[in-house]
Amino acid sequence: MNNIINHDQIMSELNATINTSPNYILEILDQAKKMKGLTYHQVLSLLHTNDPGLLNVISQTASYIKDEIYGKRLVLFAPLYISNLCNNECLYCAFRNHNHKLSRRALDQHEIGNETKNLIGQGHKRILLVAGEAYGKQGLQYILDAINTIYSIRSNNHSIKRINVNIAPLETDEFRRLNESKIGTYQLFQETYHEATYKMLHTKGPKANFDYRLSTMDRAFRAGIKDVGIGLLFGLYDWKYEVLALLQHINHLEKEYGIGPHTISVPRLEPAYESRLSYHPPYPVADRDFKKIIAVLRLAVPYTGIILSTRENSSMRKEAFALGVSQISAGSKTNPGGYATNDVNLQMDEQFSLGDTRSLLEVTKDIVHHGYLPSFCTGCYRMGRVGADFMDLAKPGLIKQHCLPNAIFTFKEYLNDFADDELKINGNKLIQNILKKDIGMIQQADILQNIHQIDAGKRDVYY
Repeated sequence: MNNIINHDQIMSELNATINTSPNYILEILDQAKKMKGLTYHQVLSLLHTNDPGLLNVISQTASYIKDEIYGKRLVLFAPLYISNLCNNECLYCAFRNHNHKLSRRALDQHEIGNETKNLIGQGHKRILLVAGEAYGKQGLQYILDAINTIYSIRSNNHSIKRINVNIAPLETDEFRRLNESKIGTYQLFQETYHEATYKMLHTKGPKANFDYRLSTMDRAFRAGIKDVGIGLLFGLYDWKYEVLALLQHINHLEKEYGIGPHTISVPRLEPAYESRLSYHPPYPVADRDFKKIIAVLRLAVPYTGIILSTRENSSMRKEAFALGVSQISAGSKTNPGGYATNDVNLQMDEQFSLGDTRSLLEVTKDIVHHGYLPSFCTGCYRMGRVGADFMDLAKPGLIKQHCLPNAIFTFKEYLNDFADDELKINGNKLIQNILKKDIGMIQQADILQNIHQIDAGKRDVYY
């Protein structure tokens, strides 16, 4: 039995009397503005709130907290799938071992380089390396070689500056090797924190071990990994249970290591090739509830980055900007080799269906249109603002002093090198507006100097 998720406590909380009176909800929101997090009782009260007026205030409070900590910036990245080989049998996933209709492939290093060049050519600086949970005879070395390949690629004076990694759970000594490869965040989803459901949905393979997967972040921290990303797949079990369990996991990490998750991902179950279950989620999450989940997580874990993927359609993603989301993927492909080819047949090899198929350029235009600042920043990782050092800046809202300038620099580089004329005009206007409204005079002069250097041809500006 694990000592991380207390099932009985969660059930007790869920079965307790839930106070959703307007006065109490407003008291919770006033406390949330202090950016110290919330209790289980408070979270449940917010999750049970359905009054439209109060939901609007919850959303506004989440937006306020996100802006206080990170500002108006939205970090952009793309997943890079290098393999769909997998030893597991997860009933909701197209990559599961017994899906014999899926074309299996693991990209070689040359192919990984081509995928990387394509992503760089779009303007990406941050990627999430993803692989099915099988690496062939090479084992972990295949992943380490891929990381080296990705970092080595340069194209027109641009390169990938940060690689986050979503791969199978590792042993502690393996995490040490991964850490030496200079990754950013190690990311892994529990999928569902409800153990009985987990065992029912993961029938074979290493992933069938609930406790081993749940303890993965402990091994990662003990091995020296500084930043971890957690999450779950909404739709597999009751979403209120999942949120409380997620908070228990976070509390465990903070108690044991003094560091919470750098990111929380909130994907919903989407159709996957040859997976009947994925077309009929056991516990579907309505749009209204999904938006509430995002906002409440921002209130409950104010310092974390909340990630929304291209599983969601463009309309939902737009609404999520104002709910506390701080990172989004763009121009995504979820099949190995997807960026270097337009072969329609390869689309059948995707891990799941995409809700937002727009290009990075189109997504960036949409972000600017709604008044948010696109960011390709990798400054914190490269300056050593990671782990506890990052948390010390994020929790009191001081990280914004770095986030906004670096977002401006990376967006300015994107405008100069990758944007069309329409985006250049609108993007430069946005930068000027942010400089006037959100940046102090002393810092503004420093930022303007760096912008002039970027216009003169300097690249990779950050601090």
